[in-house]
Amino acid sequence: MSSSAPRQLALTSAAQILAMGLWFSASSVVPALRVEWALSTQGTVLLTASVQVGFAAGALVSAVANLADRLRPERLLAASAATGALLTLLFPLCGDHFWLAILLRFGTGMALAGVYPVGMKIVVSWFPESRGLALGVLLAALALGSASPHLLAGNLPDWRTVLVVAALLALGAAALSALFVRVGPAARRSPPWEPRYLLTMASDRRQRLIALGYFGHMWELYAFWTWIPAYAAAASQSSMSLLAFTVIGVGGAVGCLLGGALSDRFGRIDVALVALAVSGACCLLSASVFDAPPAVLGTLLFVWGVAAIADSGQFSAALSEAADPRYVGTALTAQTAIGFLVSALTIQGLPVLADAVGWRAAAPVLAIGPLLGVAAMAKLRRPSLDQISKSVIN
Repeated sequence: MSSSAPRQLALTSAAQILAMGLWFSASSVVPALRVEWALSTQGTVLLTASVQVGFAAGALVSAVANLADRLRPERLLAASAATGALLTLLFPLCGDHFWLAILLRFGTGMALAGVYPVGMKIVVSWFPESRGLALGVLLAALALGSASPHLLAGNLPDWRTVLVVAALLALGAAALSALFVRVGPAARRSPPWEPRYLLTMASDRRQRLIALGYFGHMWELYAFWTWIPAYAAAASQSSMSLLAFTVIGVGGAVGCLLGGALSDRFGRIDVALVALAVSGACCLLSASVFDAPPAVLGTLLFVWGVAAIADSGQFSAALSEAADPRYVGTALTAQTAIGFLVSALTIQGLPVLADAVGWRAAAPVLAIGPLLGVAAMAKLRRPSLDQISKSVIN
């Protein structure tokens, strides 16, 4: 490991914290937007999910074009953060033009596709060996950055100020990346354009099962993050902004660091499997503790927040180790693209289901993803037929 690696990890993580506040910058002020814009439940869902869909679209374009592997990652991250910041600055000017707001949030999501996956590519280039903990640190920064608008919303005077501050922080991320972040010595030279690498990923058993586990994880994570305030409000909790920041930011950071440290010692797949099992159990238990005292429900939500993201870095680290070294950035971007598209389905569907049956009955539906992820990880732990035959021949 290079002596510059810890410094570059800190710089890249700081850029993630500053830039990823764009993600929930609008979602965190939905109560105010509902009043001022007379938003319906459907409008709220569209506003929230448009970022996920935009991210998926941007990540798919990036994956097909191999942008994270063929361009200088630090410059791509800087340009993406700056673009997302400018689009967020325009958001308060939308007024009553709802579909313009949706378009701006979609564009912000596309821009963020050049921030998070590219950050992972940079970190992996500095930590070719102990990448589990390194990616855990980066994802802890992602969790804190994503949760920061909830903290801002509870302390700033109005929703427009929240978006402006989030945009200014993202511009800081762009400057930080452009001036100080650099790719590591393990990075490969720009490879030839290979748009079919996505098919290569799908045909490789290990990469395919890792991706399937990640998709199960994403079925749960962002719907859980997005609708914590609504679930808690239905359960008569108070201080929604503080609760959301604590669960997403603090709990998420703890989960990322813990998962990363354990994975370097015990293995990516085993840690991911346990985290999926715990978060799935929390999904199911959310119904039984719905009417519990605030301390009990808050404890469950915090544990859920820890477990729901503790596996995320393990999927990224495992895929970066299984993928062609020349196209690590492409593989990570493709996995996140499809994963965020999956998350858009649950973000849109969960509140609709909650309107029909209530949050107590709706929240456990998120357990479907972790359970499918557990099945994929259990299958990955078993040797394939090819591996068995090779072992017999040797």
